[in-house]
Amino acid sequence: MAITRKKKESLISAYKEQIDHSSAMVFTDFRGISVAQVQSLRNKLGDNAATYMVVKNTLFEIALTQSGHEALSEKLAGPNAVLFLSEDIGTGVKALKDWIKSAQIVEITGGLLEGSLLNATQAEALADLPTKEQILSMILGALSAPSGKLVRTINAPAASLARVINARVEKMKEAA
Repeated sequence: MAITRKKKESLISAYKEQIDHSSAMVFTDFRGISVAQVQSLRNKLGDNAATYMVVKNTLFEIALTQSGHEALSEKLAGPNAVLFLSEDIGTGVKALKDWIKSAQIVEITGGLLEGSLLNATQAEALADLPTKEQILSMILGALSAPSGKLVRTINAPAASLARVINARVEKMKEAA
């Protein structure tokens, strides 16, 4: 059954909204996957602010060009689904890879990161990126290290003076 023009326009609009709100996308070949398996993957990804959608290639390509991305005809051959990732790219791709490893059905075919087209191995490598929490802790550590060193440097003369006075008091007690 053919898709109506209105349905096509709503699909393009939905794809465009997902593209505009995503910092990265991972393309998968979803042959042989059941609806229940897609739902289990979506449940697993729901915790990571990632969205997994089965796409109609021609409509998805129209949405990509409307969003200012280049045409990806070579990546959009056959049945495709797209993992749309928001802020935490590493966690979403890691969840997808873990699910693929357990289900052994879906295959990552490529990706798109900030306008750059990725092949399958590069898209899978996104799973090795640190999580948002890890990045924030690294930034916090980098910011707090100089201030901690400054505090220790400022306190060093006062601590040295206190040790000298304490030693002098101990020496006077021994002499008395």
